[in-house]
Amino acid sequence: MNTVEAGQPARPEADFASTSVPRHLLRGALGFGLITGAIALMPSAGPAALLAAPLALVAFRGCPTCWVVGLAQTISRGRLQRSCEDGVCTLTKAGDPSR
Repeated sequence: MNTVEAGQPARPEADFASTSVPRHLLRGALGFGLITGAIALMPSAGPAALLAAPLALVAFRGCPTCWVVGLAQTISRGRLQRSCEDGVCTLTKAGDPSR
């Protein structure tokens, strides 16, 4: 049986989680604030306001969807455990004695 702890991603390159939920929410607020600012400043600053958009992508570590996936990973980290047998993977609570 191959068991992957919730703190360790199955594929490290697919890990969008932060070290804590408040840190992740701060990154989200920064990213959404930059996108909102870029759009809101278009009438006054023109196309130069769109220079804030790439900074939002850095804050999100990709796109807003990546940020949402990371939020779910950050919240579930340490609470879930994935077990794989014969090509079938299941999620259980970490420390569940029935597995």
